[in-house]
Amino acid sequence: VLQQRTLFCVDITEGCRLPVLRKNQENEDEWPLAEILSVKDISGKNLYYVHYIDFNKRLDEWVTPDRLDIKKLQFPKKEAKTPMKNGLPGSRPSSPERDVVRESPFFIASASSSWKNGTSSIQRHLIPPQPGRKRKSCGGTDEDSQDSSDGIPSAPRMTGSLVSDRSHDDIVTRMKNIDCIELGRHRLKPWYFSPYPQELTSLPILYLCEFCLKYLKSLKCLQRHLTKCNLRHPPGNEIYRKGTISFFEIDGRKNKAYSQNLCLLAKCFLDHKTLYYDTDPFLFYVMTEYDSKGFHIVGYFSKEKESTEDYNVACILTLPPYQRRGYGKLLIEFSYELSKVEGKTGTPEKPLSDLGLLSYRSYWSQTILEILMDLKSENGERPQITINEISEITSVKKEDVISTLQYLNLINYYKGQYILTLSEDIVEGHERAMEKRHLRIDPKCLHFTPKDWSKRGKW
Repeated sequence: VLQQRTLFCVDITEGCRLPVLRKNQENEDEWPLAEILSVKDISGKNLYYVHYIDFNKRLDEWVTPDRLDIKKLQFPKKEAKTPMKNGLPGSRPSSPERDVVRESPFFIASASSSWKNGTSSIQRHLIPPQPGRKRKSCGGTDEDSQDSSDGIPSAPRMTGSLVSDRSHDDIVTRMKNIDCIELGRHRLKPWYFSPYPQELTSLPILYLCEFCLKYLKSLKCLQRHLTKCNLRHPPGNEIYRKGTISFFEIDGRKNKAYSQNLCLLAKCFLDHKTLYYDTDPFLFYVMTEYDSKGFHIVGYFSKEKESTEDYNVACILTLPPYQRRGYGKLLIEFSYELSKVEGKTGTPEKPLSDLGLLSYRSYWSQTILEILMDLKSENGERPQITINEISEITSVKKEDVISTLQYLNLINYYKGQYILTLSEDIVEGHERAMEKRHLRIDPKCLHFTPKDWSKRGKW
């Protein structure tokens, strides 16, 4: 039997699908269907890199043959012959749909048309575009899911894929290529592919300077670099400080090397984020925690200097060591505080990742409920407020306000007018969530002067 099993394992190639043993969140065994993305031989023993179908790519991993259920092996289907173009095989007819990012399955029906289309205003990718290959536009946002259980309706499945099918993607970019990153006192296990130089991807540990984010191949190189690196905080202007929390504004044109290194690090934890080497059109807002050794990066968000879609966030990330501690909502709250100073309403670039959508829905819900519960009745009549007033107070775009109210099931039509009804469950859940939310942005500590980038030439 063992001989037969060994022989059969040799036939398992890339593209095959079969159930694979994995531990779920409750540490119980389950056998989800998985696709074999790659096979490698180590000391005469095969290892298989698997992607669990309908699960997020961050759960992809290398597995040993004993975790494969070979009785239910599915071989890849033969692809239809590709159409000929100009007499050359392998050419595909161009299609506009190939340039459009597919819509998240979690989007609300009332979202704006630009949200529904899932289009993005700027295309970005750290890998130089290949000849003849379409460029996809992806404005990725990924956030920690902390506070998602705040008494409002249940959230989407944490392990579900944002995009249902990525089979056309390059096989290289579908696989994690970095085993471990050392950043200051933390060692991080990347979730996704990031286009670091290929010679560094075979190293057991990739070392990063936690202040300038330069990548180095060994601890000795890092120690030598630290003797020469003068930075103890991100480059740029410190525009907010309260307690140990600071925010730095970094211009992607003035601090190009830092911005590119930040994007490389972020790509390890953002599946749908892609960007080009040109960081000039972006501002980066890096949140740090201060101690005696310096200002340590916690997370960041980027935004376009000029956005025709009213985006106030392009990409947003809290690094894994700081997730589930309230920093995600603090980043989101800070982005809206900047919008308030600018006198605009803002919205994050779509599509949101699964964790990003959870965090934004939770923030929008808490922010809107906070306003509704503070309303006072006048002359014994029910308090009144319009969608536009909520949008002006919070700087949350009107479409996001409407979708959140619908998501919370607060809007009802009664006697010819729309009324908002707060149930006891919603109120109690909101109060419990706000008790846990200790970190808040203090507008008095923000020192920020918005610039009119349209009058500044080429940024």
